[in-house]
Amino acid sequence: MLLELSKRALLSQALDITGCGRALRASRIWQGALILNYHRIGDPCRSMLDRNLWSATQEDFDYQVGLAKQDFDVIGLDDLEQALRERHGRFVMFTFDDGYRDNYTHGFPVLRSHGVPATFFVTTGFLDHPQVPWWDEIAWMVRSSPLSALDVNRWTSTPVPFDDPQREIAIRRLLNVYKGLPGESTDDYLEFLSTALKCGRCPDSVAQDLWMTWDMVREMRLGGMTFGGHTVTHPILANISAEQQDWEISECKRRLVEELGEPVFAFSFPVGGRSSFNSFTRTSLTQHGFRLAFSYYGNYVRLGHKDLHCISRAAIETDINQTQFRAVVTLPQLFA
Repeated sequence: MLLELSKRALLSQALDITGCGRALRASRIWQGALILNYHRIGDPCRSMLDRNLWSATQEDFDYQVGLAKQDFDVIGLDDLEQALRERHGRFVMFTFDDGYRDNYTHGFPVLRSHGVPATFFVTTGFLDHPQVPWWDEIAWMVRSSPLSALDVNRWTSTPVPFDDPQREIAIRRLLNVYKGLPGESTDDYLEFLSTALKCGRCPDSVAQDLWMTWDMVREMRLGGMTFGGHTVTHPILANISAEQQDWEISECKRRLVEELGEPVFAFSFPVGGRSSFNSFTRTSLTQHGFRLAFSYYGNYVRLGHKDLHCISRAAIETDINQTQFRAVVTLPQLFA
């Protein structure tokens, strides 16, 4: 994986140095919709939470929005279906997941300054009752632990060493364990970690100011942004029962419609991998009037794409610098 990343970094630099990147962006080497997915905007360096959730600094995000606006047709959620019916075109769309407050404080001002729309998929329960989500809590527990490793246990078949001082590898490994658990086991796993790591559970105070408020959402909507569903509690839908899935989808929509006073027709799958949703998820989305659903597979959406309950997005993550971002929008079939 590291070798692959280094090769991609070198290739992205070569696109810049040789001037090929600029030429390719002008040549329309790809046709379709590149839907970029963000989570947080800002500087994660001192955070005790999951630092991989930060997609860009505010300065880098400003650069990214400006570049997309300069070289491509930037569209909003309401334009996507028509764009996919076009015979020609290169469209870029900005999306955010979860509903972190820095989307409002750091992301929204940048989008507004460029006159660019974006779609925000919010986890409604986090806005209604602010709490620390499971991925941030696991990161907090690993960073707070006085231990140097987690011993073998019922959840991990080998020890988990803590790669001080960042502990990122350990956090990724324990997050992957969570993602593979059935929904009924996730609380037990978090309780186990809080005891085994000798740190306790993450204090509720950490959730203060972590999420947007509904007033912020309404202000952003008036400012040209659009909103979609991302469940109530952010479970991995395929890991919970059909009844639970249906509640997560229907209640999420009910709260959005109630707060926004308008129809809501778009949804993004929590985690978003191929195994994070299933056929029942799609059935429930249809029953509750979600016309569009977004995954997290990478790449871009080709013109004529028909499966509107599986629209792929490209992740913009912490390690993507300006050179690599230019590569993503230049050759999404390779870099996205």
